Amino acid sequence: MDLDPGLRSALLALVEPDERGDPMSPLRWTTKSTRKLAAELTRQGHRVSADTVAGLLREEGFSLQGNAKTIEGAQHPDRDAQFRYLNEQARDHRDAGDPVISVDSKKKELIGDYKSAGREWRPVGQPVRVKTHDFPGQAEKAIPYGIYDMAANTGWVSIGTDHDTVAFAVASIRRWWQAVGRYDYPHARRLLITADGGGSNGYRTRGWKTQLADLAAETGLEITVCHLPPGTSKWNKIEHRLFSHITMNWRGRPLTSHEVMLQTIAATTSRTGLTVHAELDSGEYPTGIRVSDDEIAALPITRHRFHGDWNYTLHPQHPMDAATTGSTPDEALAHRPARLTRRSLQDPELTGMTRRQLSELIESLTSAMEVQREQVLRTRRGHERLVAPGAGAKAKLTSADRVLVTMLHLRKLATMDLLGQLFNTTAMTISRAVKDVRPLLEAHGVHLPASTARFRTREDVARFLDPDKTKIKPTC
Repeated sequence: MDLDPGLRSALLALVEPDERGDPMSPLRWTTKSTRKLAAELTRQGHRVSADTVAGLLREEGFSLQGNAKTIEGAQHPDRDAQFRYLNEQARDHRDAGDPVISVDSKKKELIGDYKSAGREWRPVGQPVRVKTHDFPGQAEKAIPYGIYDMAANTGWVSIGTDHDTVAFAVASIRRWWQAVGRYDYPHARRLLITADGGGSNGYRTRGWKTQLADLAAETGLEITVCHLPPGTSKWNKIEHRLFSHITMNWRGRPLTSHEVMLQTIAATTSRTGLTVHAELDSGEYPTGIRVSDDEIAALPITRHRFHGDWNYTLHPQHPMDAATTGSTPDEALAHRPARLTRRSLQDPELTGMTRRQLSELIESLTSAMEVQREQVLRTRRGHERLVAPGAGAKAKLTSADRVLVTMLHLRKLATMDLLGQLFNTTAMTISRAVKDVRPLLEAHGVHLPASTARFRTREDVARFLDPDKTKIKPTC
């Protein structure tokens, strides 16, 4: 039984101000040590010692705890589907004997007599002495970029000395392939890279794609990249299979030179048989290099149907060039993308709805569009129609075309210019159709999510809709 009935509630008001007590608690912004808690309780009229406070906290289920990095942020609705897709791609590559690697850069490390987190066994009273401050100043830095081969359970780490750029990331992959990959996988035709969505190997980074395209051309490999969905970078295989073991291996040990760092990484092992190779890359990798729209448009890239922003393939040469180079005229013709028709542009992958749903939508909007068109024409004439409907110039787009082109625009699949090419008209006509039909779609409760696919040419659309393209499949 508590001798002081109000003590326990007063203590809980201090340690849990947001849940049970006053949000203006005097200890809200201070370290809640048992001594400070006891002093504040005594000031409030509850005479108590620090030991008693500790005992009461344990009875209430409290313990001393640090922060836990478990909050991942908002979960993307396609997170689980992306992981399933990534696993399917990895299984397909592995079963075919093609390499699957996980890549990422580790945090920069200071080279010199600087404190390293963790502890190691030393004679009593003889700790390794390091500098009192960790201000880098002119200290050398080391940037580890890792490549983890999932099937072989081997790691490769390039230690950069300049900047953590796209060029450095791809150079590290290139060094791994030239020194190890091509010998471990002599018959490989493809390479799958899994990476998180940010940093030098992020899915929004233009240079990452252009550098990989160069690597694909050099090696002859078809390079596919699958990014982890947002908020899941810590789920990357390399974090748990490679980097965690490296961190444990150098804990409590100052990295006094690049050589020490290389030796420490190379000595990293695990109970599952992990082996690691480390090399120093003293090359220069300047920042601020820009990639133009034209360079991106010229890339030999195929974006997958499922989240083409996260999943894409860089070809050794452009698919159209590959189809025609060294082929007979008949073979080249057979490899050309199928001709685009109105029916092909109604593909559910483009519109986001089934053909039946699209047909019903067009039928329900047709009468409203006819009324709308008559109102526009009357406004232009300034009077009622003098001739029967149907006489005069024909509309450049049918009602079905106007609905379809508006849907493709709202799905952000292509520019107005490209839509004009697809529908054999001008970008101005497309713009007018979108302006007229969009309010009708909204009035019918039709809200179309943006697609992850983006097209720049007719050939891009045709390749996307190619029925023989079996290597890239949607997961849902």
